[in-house]
Amino acid sequence: MRTAPTEQPSTHRASNTLPSGGRATATPLAALDQVSWSEIRDSTGSAADIPRLLRTLAGDDADAARAALEELRTRICQYGFVVEQATAATVPFLWELAQLPQVTCRAQIIQLLRSIADARQWESVAAVYPKVLNHRENPVVWERRARQAVRARRGALHALLAEEDGEVARATTELADALAE
Repeated sequence: MRTAPTEQPSTHRASNTLPSGGRATATPLAALDQVSWSEIRDSTGSAADIPRLLRTLAGDDADAARAALEELRTRICQYGFVVEQATAATVPFLWELAQLPQVTCRAQIIQLLRSIADARQWESVAAVYPKVLNHRENPVVWERRARQAVRARRGALHALLAEEDGEVARATTELADALAE
């Protein structure tokens, strides 16, 4: 089984579009197809559905976005546990979505990033039951990679803290506090 990449795949933009205002804007989630989702796992098995969920989050249907976020949460960070290796691969896309003003559930995405940044449950379990570390698929490694992926994009915090949307600014403040620890 391949390990999920933790680099930031969404920094590469495949295409630009010209909106009616004439300014070029990057296509959201353009790098989703650069991740081998079917070769990595989430809580359901194959992580192949994660791109669909992320694209739904980027859409303008608020109800569909909330449902997609809840499903994504159960697949990558459930009950405070980083679930499988897909979490680290998903994080750069969550950061990207959190910065897009048209995304309807930005504050909740930032809260999910905070949950991932705070996740240390597998490390706690391994401290009591070290045999966890002997498994071929080591959840402590997934947890650490996921936290590192959140920290790798913390440069976006400054812009998010300046948001006029109070809910986004509050969620970002909580994430910034978690990353400062």
